[in-house]
Amino acid sequence: MGNSGMDSSNGNKAGKRSGSRVGVLLGGTSAEREVSLTTGNAILKALLDEGVDAVGIDTQGSWREEMSREKVGTAFIALHGRGGEDGTIQGALELMGIPYTGPGVLASALAMDKIMTKRVLRSKDILTPGYTELGPGSYDAVLEVDLPVVVKPNREGSTIGISVVWEEGELKEAVRLAASHDPDVLVEEFVEGDDLTVGVLNDRPLAVVQIVTKSGFYDYEAKYITGAEEYRVPAPIGDDATGKVQAAALAAARALRCCGAVRVDFRGAGDHFEVIEVNTIPGMTPNSLLPKSAAGMGIGFNQLVLEMLKAAGEGSR
Repeated sequence: MGNSGMDSSNGNKAGKRSGSRVGVLLGGTSAEREVSLTTGNAILKALLDEGVDAVGIDTQGSWREEMSREKVGTAFIALHGRGGEDGTIQGALELMGIPYTGPGVLASALAMDKIMTKRVLRSKDILTPGYTELGPGSYDAVLEVDLPVVVKPNREGSTIGISVVWEEGELKEAVRLAASHDPDVLVEEFVEGDDLTVGVLNDRPLAVVQIVTKSGFYDYEAKYITGAEEYRVPAPIGDDATGKVQAAALAAARALRCCGAVRVDFRGAGDHFEVIEVNTIPGMTPNSLLPKSAAGMGIGFNQLVLEMLKAAGEGSR
């Protein structure tokens, strides 16, 4: 892929073609507020460094009025979690007639809902771990699953509320924790092996990244505080497995009708990897994986941001 067709002038045109500025929507009110602030400020700095007229807008406040006051013509969404990547902010921006980066309302809502994501992936024969759905009144059904499992809130991100359960006595507490974040809980088969991730940028798969952690689980602390023990780019999994993972990442993004820049996470070994999650607003912090996946294809951070901006408005089609 290289850098073909990815000069910074494209991003400047995207930010200035209407004569108005880019509003980087950041912060918000979700459990991932602090990560969003870091992501948003990194994006804002990149845009300003590239000469794009941009301003940060914290959606915790009266963001609609601020966007009007700042004459924002395009929104760069840097919000994580609920209210940011679940289709709600996308719907609001469509009602306001403002183009935005990333997937549209439907794709965002689907990808945020882990259970619906699995249903869509399975309908397209894309490998994803087996699972059990739990909800109010059915939490006790968790006692019937085979261990080990991963217990997750259905609509939450950044591994918040997630537990890997090895012992039966830990199941109820793991479900209770997940249910404290969302009444619907996903109990997913634990897949042995390595953590991989692949960025998909404007319908093109990027480099495969392998994440190595001491605990064997890429949790919130490893993602945003300490970083992983090692990131291997490109992942040393061989050409055949690399091709399969990249093809599966692209297929998953297309199945959910994603556009712009998304990240698809995998777990597995050998040449058998299964899709764990599709992230429609990937982190852009110093430890984030999408920039590492892009860098593996020779795309720098600022260039990545400009490519994401260039695709603004595609999600509303």
